[in-house]
Order: sequence, then C-alpha cells, then structure tokens
Amino acid sequence: MSWNTSTTAIRTQQRPEHPYFGKAYDFMQSWLNGAQTFTLQTSGSTGDPKPIEVQRSQLVSSARMTGKALDLGKGTRALVCLNVHYIAGLMMLVRGMELDWKMTIIEPSANPLLDIEENAMFDFAALVPLQLLAILENPKTKHQVNGLGKVLLGGAPVNVSLQKEIERQSIPVYQSYGMTETVSHIALRRLNGENISEDYHFLPNINFGTDERGCLHISGPVTNGQVVQTNDLVEISGNTFKWIGRADNVINSGGVKIVLDKVDTNVGEVFYDLKVTNAFFNWYISDEKLGQKLVLVVEGTANASLAEEIITEIRKRLSAYEMPKHVYFVQHFSKTTTDKVDKRRTVQQLLASQNG
Repeated sequence: MSWNTSTTAIRTQQRPEHPYFGKAYDFMQSWLNGAQTFTLQTSGSTGDPKPIEVQRSQLVSSARMTGKALDLGKGTRALVCLNVHYIAGLMMLVRGMELDWKMTIIEPSANPLLDIEENAMFDFAALVPLQLLAILENPKTKHQVNGLGKVLLGGAPVNVSLQKEIERQSIPVYQSYGMTETVSHIALRRLNGENISEDYHFLPNINFGTDERGCLHISGPVTNGQVVQTNDLVEISGNTFKWIGRADNVINSGGVKIVLDKVDTNVGEVFYDLKVTNAFFNWYISDEKLGQKLVLVVEGTANASLAEEIITEIRKRLSAYEMPKHVYFVQHFSKTTTDKVDKRRTVQQLLASQNG
C-alpha cells in the first residue's frame, strides 16, 4: 500500500485515513504553513533516545545539500520507505517539499519493493542496509533494484556480503555519514562504480576538524552554527575522511587498545569467505588479568564446530591482540527502536542468563 504526493498535490489532498500516511501528511502541512521549529527523536543507537529541537533553516540546508550532491532536482521520483518519525524518513519529506519531488510513500518494511507495483520506476531511494539486502536476496525483487535510480544507505554499517552485492549493481549506491544532530548526512561515499571509495566526502558548507582524541566535530548551516562533537575516530585528508570506529568502541585489553569496529570489519571478511551468514559483533567482558577481554558474539543457535572453524580462520588473519578469546551464541540480538543492534544490552542479557 502506498500514498503518492508532491508539493503541488498535498495542497488539495485530504488527510489519508491510514495512520502512518496521516503522520506524513500532518508534517507536510505544517511545513507548507511555515513552521519554523521541529522536534526530532534520536535513534538511541549510541545512548538513550532523546528529543532535540531543530530549526527549519537546518532542514532546508540539508535538503539542498543532498539535492546538489546527488543531482536530484525538480520532478525527482522518490521512494519514501524510511520511518518518518525519525530524521532519515522525515528528511525525505523535507527534500520532497523543498526540491519539488514526486513522492511515493510506503510504511517502513524489511523489503519495501514488495509493497509497490513491480514496474514502478524511481530516481532516488533512501534505505537502511537491511532493506537493500532483503531486496537483493528476494528473487521477486532482485531484478527491481535497477528501478530505484540512485540509492542512499544509512543508519547502520554495510557488511562485507552486502558490499560485494552492491559492487555488482549498475545503479549508483552511496553510504551516508550523519546523525539526528546534523539533520541527516553531512558526508557521502560511493560504494560501487568507477568512483568507489573508502573515504567519505564532506558536503558543501560543512566545517570540520578533530578533538584531542581524533574524533570528528562538525558545524555549519545544518547544525545552526553549533559545533557537534562526535565520538567517531576519523582520519581527515583534505575534504575527505576515513572512518576508523567509535571512541566508545575502543577497549583496553592487557594494555593494548583495540578498535572493535576495525575487528568487526576483519571478522566480516572471515565470515564472508567461510560463507557464514549469521549476524555478529565483537565486544568485551571484564577480565581479572586483561581488564577487558575481547569476545565474539554470534546470532544463532550454539554451534561448537562453527565457533572452532571461525576462530581457526581468524587466527590465520588477525594479530593475537585482535583474536576473540571466546565465541558466544545468542538466539536473537537486542535491538533499538530503529532496529539497530543494541550490543551493550545484548551482552548484558547474555551474561545475566549465564549467571542466572
């Protein structure tokens, strides 16, 4: 089920009876009526979810930056399939209103292409990685990916297996870097094609630098001139940066600092080569000798032989410091309200179940 609208159409359309479309309609009407201040909800992926207040000028600046960076002008056919309760989905509505797009809005789902006509064609779609993976894994929708035009991915890292699939696609796919506090993305990197890159490129009018930890800070029109300090360790080069990992995902194990995000990337290569499709992440538990002990947490039923196979292969590729000291299996990972893996809570529940 979908709802089609645009800057022109919304002026004469009645409020949809469907609650979700009604929510989108209400926001678009408030935008048309000139509302200047909006309350957004953070996702809770790096802390407790909280409301923050942003100005209309911030949202307008962000929309225009995206339109310019991805060449998405008037008449762009956009698929809006991210939750409009949060910044990623809400910014699709803002872009549609500010840049005069034709929007097809659907309620968020794991595979959004199952909810639209098979021959539907778009110029732009914003997705989370799990949605694109579901599209590419489903025989009914895999061939439809070319009808999405340009794809913008955000909200979670792109794992190794999805990256390999993206590289086989002919449509341009970008990964975004941003957060609620920067009202969507402030940098992009191309994941396929001739311009594929490991580095993010800052969008125009973004001021940036790093603090004493090497963590990125950002300011500009999208932050209303305020400096937003992140916990993301980066290496800046000119107008680009390489994301290293989150400072709060760095552990000290036996006096050695280990970047968990980096270990995740390396272990992802191992999982891909072994054709292991289970979700996973690396974390830590307290240890009397090491202080913090590196462990690997895998989603699924306990499997001793699989754990041994994984550890054997990791041992061949990673340093002794980056070797997980134990593999834990968890039937289902805990998730945030925006369906991101809540690593800390997952491990807390795992340890509680073992001690219970």
